[in-house]
Amino acid sequence: MVLYEYPFNERVRTLLRLESLFDTLFFFVRQSDPRGHHVALTTLFEILDVSARADLKSDLLQDLERYRQSLCSLRDHPDVDRQALDAMLANIEQVASSLVAQGKTGMPLRQNEWLTSIRSRLAIPGGACEFDVPSYHAWKHKPAEQRVQDLSQWVEPFLPMRDGLAIVLKMLRESGRQVSVMAEGGAFQQMLGGKAYQLLRIRVDEGLGVFPEVSANKYMVSVRFSSQGGDMKPQPVSMDVPFQLTLCNSL
Repeated sequence: MVLYEYPFNERVRTLLRLESLFDTLFFFVRQSDPRGHHVALTTLFEILDVSARADLKSDLLQDLERYRQSLCSLRDHPDVDRQALDAMLANIEQVASSLVAQGKTGMPLRQNEWLTSIRSRLAIPGGACEFDVPSYHAWKHKPAEQRVQDLSQWVEPFLPMRDGLAIVLKMLRESGRQVSVMAEGGAFQQMLGGKAYQLLRIRVDEGLGVFPEVSANKYMVSVRFSSQGGDMKPQPVSMDVPFQLTLCNSL
C-alpha cells in the first residue's frame, strides 16, 4: 500500500514538509560519499528556511502542552499502561524544555559566516563548484568521519524541533480511524459537516498504478484517482478504486 497525506491547514503542511526534509537530511548524513553530504547540507539549508516561520516553535509548544494535559487526564483510567504513559509524558516535557531553551531555531547556522557563504552560492545553479568555493571543495575532500562530525554539529540545533514535530505528527496520525471506501469510477466525495480536520491519509494498493488528487476543506473531501502514461501526464481513471481513508483531528 502506498500512503498519501493531505494537510488541511498551513501549520500541518509545514510540519509535513519539515518531516520530509529531516528524513532526507539524516539519510544523506549517514552516507560517506561527499556528494551525499552536499545533498545533506543543501537539505539543512532548506530546513533553515522552512523553520524560519515566526510562529512555528510557539505552535509546537502549544500542541505539546495540549497533548501533555490530555495524557495527564488519563492517569486514573484503569485500562491505561501507567509506565508507557509516564514515559510519553516525560518525553513531551523534555522536548518542550529543549525547545524553550534553544532560542531562535538555527541561529548558530545563521551566525556561521562560512556556512552563510556556502548557502548563498547554493542558491545559484551549480554555484558551489570548486572554482567558485575552493574552501567548500576542500571540506568535501576531508575524511568522511570529519564531515559527518561537522554535519552532526550543524544539525544539532534543529533536533528539538525535529523531536517536537515527530511527537505532534504521531499523535495527530493516531487520532484517526481508518475505513475502507470505494472511489466509484475513480472519484470519491465525503461531506464533513463543517468539522475541522487537520490531516487526511489515503492508502491505495500500489499494484493498481493510481494516485489520488485531493481537494478538501471543512465541508467536503473530494478525491480523484489518476494514472500516469508514457509522458507521465496524469490521466483520470474510470475504474472503481478501493482505498483506505483516515481523517485525523488530534485535539
